[in-house]
Amino acid sequence: MTARPPRIACIGEVLWDLLPAGPQLGGAPANLACHVAQLGGAATLISRIGRDDLGRRARLGLERHGVLLDSLQEDASYPTGTVSVDLDVQGHPRFTIVEPVAWDHLEATPQALRTVQSAEALCFGTLAQRSPGSRHAIETLLQEVPRSQLRLCDINLRDPFHTPEVIESSLRAANALKLNETELPMLGGIFGLPPEPRIAVETLAARFHLNPVLLTLGAAGSCVWSDGRWVEEPGRSVTVRDTVGAGD
Repeated sequence: MTARPPRIACIGEVLWDLLPAGPQLGGAPANLACHVAQLGGAATLISRIGRDDLGRRARLGLERHGVLLDSLQEDASYPTGTVSVDLDVQGHPRFTIVEPVAWDHLEATPQALRTVQSAEALCFGTLAQRSPGSRHAIETLLQEVPRSQLRLCDINLRDPFHTPEVIESSLRAANALKLNETELPMLGGIFGLPPEPRIAVETLAARFHLNPVLLTLGAAGSCVWSDGRWVEEPGRSVTVRDTVGAGD
């Protein structure tokens, strides 16, 4: 008997990164859904697009990657999300995230509720909670699943679209966390964490009952705190094609 692929629900923004070389479909939850689908999982994206050309192109792009779209909502009043991206001399991106857009008006629809209730794992972040409506929808969806279900918070801090209150409520709703080497000191300032990164992660994990915690370190690779021990993966030398969305 063939095993059923794991069902993963990715909740939040889908958008177009307007790069110097042209538009690129993105958004952390959408990127993750595409990767999960390519690895053989059943990935559903719970997001919202405009009833416009960019929305149509987003739907087609996600379908090509095998993402399930029965919980993708359409908005007749607000456009599909876009982000202007400028690269500095090191190739690091600077983002201008347009608002308001369709994913600012995400709803906890009956279909979205069915999706999260049937999923083995959920992923969400803070950016899609920048508007009260989408924040309420995400909170409602998270309340529909038991604590035993994997709920990964990809913290994804983008100034100025986060507050200490949203960060804390997100960590309390999650039981696993993914963050990067620049976001960890930001959380350290909010929650008074120790300055040493690994001790800070362990303190954060204990305070919010997070297991695992995944910390990406740019060129240095990544490490994971899980079940009381650390697992490391060193960085690899690659030819950089695009730094936007690389952490996803």
